[in-house]
Amino acid sequence: MTDINSLLRENIRNLVPYSSARDEFSGTANIFMDANENSLGSPVSPSYNRYPDPHQVKIRERLSVIKGVPAKNIFIGNGSDECIDLLYRAFCNPGQDNVIIHPPTYGMYEVSARIHDAEVRKVPLKKNFSLDMDGFESAIDEKTKIIWICSPNNPTGNAFPKQDIEILLNNFDGLVVIDEAYINFSKHVSFIRELTEYSNLVVLQTLSKAWGLAGLRVGMAFANDEITGVLNRIKPPYNIGQATQDLVLAALEETEKVNEMIRELVRMRQELAGQLSRMSAVEAVYPSESNFLLVKIRDAGMVYRELLAAGIVVRDRSHTPGCEGCLRITVGTAEENTRLIETLNRSGIR
Repeated sequence: MTDINSLLRENIRNLVPYSSARDEFSGTANIFMDANENSLGSPVSPSYNRYPDPHQVKIRERLSVIKGVPAKNIFIGNGSDECIDLLYRAFCNPGQDNVIIHPPTYGMYEVSARIHDAEVRKVPLKKNFSLDMDGFESAIDEKTKIIWICSPNNPTGNAFPKQDIEILLNNFDGLVVIDEAYINFSKHVSFIRELTEYSNLVVLQTLSKAWGLAGLRVGMAFANDEITGVLNRIKPPYNIGQATQDLVLAALEETEKVNEMIRELVRMRQELAGQLSRMSAVEAVYPSESNFLLVKIRDAGMVYRELLAAGIVVRDRSHTPGCEGCLRITVGTAEENTRLIETLNRSGIR
C-alpha cells in the first residue's frame, strides 16, 4: 500500500488551499452578494455573471454513473494537460525528483516535467512498441515519483498488456499514471476498475476524443480520494467554466450517440488501414487501438508535403525516434478518408 502523503512535496502537504466564495457557502439561497460578481447579469446569458461550481459536482455525479466510479474518485481538469501539470505540482520536488516515460509517447509528459524541473528518464519502447520492463526496473530509484504509461499509446496506437502494467503497480512505490485518452477505441478494459486495488494508480481520460469535445478542454483523473483531494486543493478555484459545464452535462446524456460514433470510427479505421496497406510505398500500417493510424511510408516527408499541398494535414512523425519514416493519420469522415486515398494515388504513391 503506497503512502500517498509521504510522496507529496512538503509544501503541498502543508498548503492551506484558497477558499473561494462558493467553497464557503452551502445550502440554498436566492440572493448572492458574496463573490463580487456583476449583479446585473451578462450580455451573453443571464447565468454567466455567476462563478461556476468549483467542484463540478453535477458532472462528477453523472460520470460516476457512466464510469462506475464513486464521484469522490473523479477529478475534472481543464483538459488532461491540467491533470498532468497538477500531478507534477503535487508530487515532484523541482531539481530533486525524477519521472519515467516510454518514448515515443505523448510529448506533454516531458514538457511538463521540464517546466517543473523534474528529471526525465526515458525507457524507449522496444522495436515492436512493447514496454521494456527491464528498462523500467533499471531506471527506478528512490527519487522516482511518477511512471507515465500511455495506453493506447500516442503516436504508436497500441495498448500495453495488463500484466505488464500490473507489474509496475505492484513493484513501484510511486505513482503509476495510465493515460487512457484513446481507451474508448480499444478492446482493452480501462484500468479504472483497478482503483480499489492500487492506491498508487491514477487513470487519465478525456472528453476530447471519443466524446468529440476537444474544443471544451475537459479531462478526467480517476484515483483514490486522497489523490483527488490533493488535486482539488491545488487547482485554480474555478478551472472549468459554466458554459463548458453546461455543454458537458448535455453531452453526457448522449452516450448511445457517442457509442455509435466510436463503432463507426473503429470500422473506418480498419477500412483505411486496409486501403493504405495495399499501397506499395507503404511499408507498414501498425496495429491501432485508437482513432488514428501510424503509417511507415517511403519518403514520408515528401508525402506529408504532397498531402499538405492538397489541403490535407496529417502529423509528420518521421523524425521522432522510434517512428522514423512514419506519418500519423487520424481517421477522418468517410469523405475525408476517400480524399486522402485519392490524393495519395494521384501523387503516384501506390
